[in-house]
Amino acid sequence: MANKIEILVEEKSLPIINKYNFEFIDCEYKKVGQDFNLTLYIDKQGGITLDELEKVSRELEETLDVLDPIDSGYILSVSSPGLDRALKRETDYKRNIDKKIYIKLYKALDKKKDFIGVLKSYDKDTITIQIDREKMILNRTDIANIKQHVEF
Repeated sequence: MANKIEILVEEKSLPIINKYNFEFIDCEYKKVGQDFNLTLYIDKQGGITLDELEKVSRELEETLDVLDPIDSGYILSVSSPGLDRALKRETDYKRNIDKKIYIKLYKALDKKKDFIGVLKSYDKDTITIQIDREKMILNRTDIANIKQHVEF
């Protein structure tokens, strides 16, 4: 059921998001404690402001109130995905070519599960990163988490 709701919300939010030239990042519908949370993640080049998030939230809320696609009560949030968001979509990978990324594997490879390297290329099956002068090709099915590496 969550997947159906996420797909519907993505579909209905895209005209609003596109109107402002924002980028749809993700949508999550999940139970947190006793509440259901519906969270839409959006962004734009250079970052998104609180006012922009609020504008999309108001418009999306109006659309969802008319459609009423969710039987139970829920909390709607429109949010920035944050600096350390997971790479999920084609645009995420394109944006991070030649940037440092963090990869966590499901199973250890050479006694390591965590890797930080520069994303060099990707396709539907593999990710190629460069660590120092060595290139490493990883199967996407082996990757538990992949995101931009942020150093503070």
